[in-house]
Amino acid sequence: QVQLVESGGGLVQAGGSLRLSCTASGGFFAINDMDWYRQAPGKQREFVARITSGGNTNYAESVKGRFAISRDSAKNTAYLQMNSLKPEDKAVYYCSVEAILVTRDRTGYWGQGTQVTVSS
Repeated sequence: QVQLVESGGGLVQAGGSLRLSCTASGGFFAINDMDWYRQAPGKQREFVARITSGGNTNYAESVKGRFAISRDSAKNTAYLQMNSLKPEDKAVYYCSVEAILVTRDRTGYWGQGTQVTVSS
């Protein structure tokens, strides 16, 4: 089993910045892709950013140029640097990973989420 712990959420004014962290622990051999999703009240969960084990990145159009995803594979940790935050960015942000377990099975996992609130 894999556990994901997110941190770094909080309340900021529009135009401000936050950095989210996601750390994986448990019985796995390796972590492949590490993703960030978000879900705002009354809306479906949406993709935000992805970073592969090789360091390739992908972003939703709504956050390009403002957010940056990175990872420290030695620490099994992904980061999401969020700059120029807008009220529309208010949501619960979730970390999602694909893990290769010690059994060599591949399984996806979700964190509990961290709240990001942006005031006007």
